[in-house]
Amino acid sequence: MKADLININEKLSLFSDHWHPRIVGELNGQHVKLAKLLGEFVWHKHDDEDELFYVIKGELKMEFRDKTIMIHENEFLIVPRGVEHRPVAEKEVSVMLFEPASTVNTGNNPGELTREKIEKI
Repeated sequence: MKADLININEKLSLFSDHWHPRIVGELNGQHVKLAKLLGEFVWHKHDDEDELFYVIKGELKMEFRDKTIMIHENEFLIVPRGVEHRPVAEKEVSVMLFEPASTVNTGNNPGELTREKIEKI
């Protein structure tokens, strides 16, 4: 197996839609994904997976039932498994996600934003 260098900006330039993550790498049963976010996502939780949200560009508001955390560029937040949350992007945000390969983006709240098949770019 060979090591591949990934240019994040190059990968982000390949798509413009929102709430549709793309896989850019895999390691130890984890997916590394890039996504562009805009607007409000759905309230959801993941019973078996933690999620890491790393903000590349912009600001992401992560709402929890008891608080809200702002994630700025070059900051990340780990949402523990079982914790209900809702990402909100008032302006477009580019994020990198680290999560188990089994993670479905809408967790326990499937709907029109659910992406069960994630494209690898």
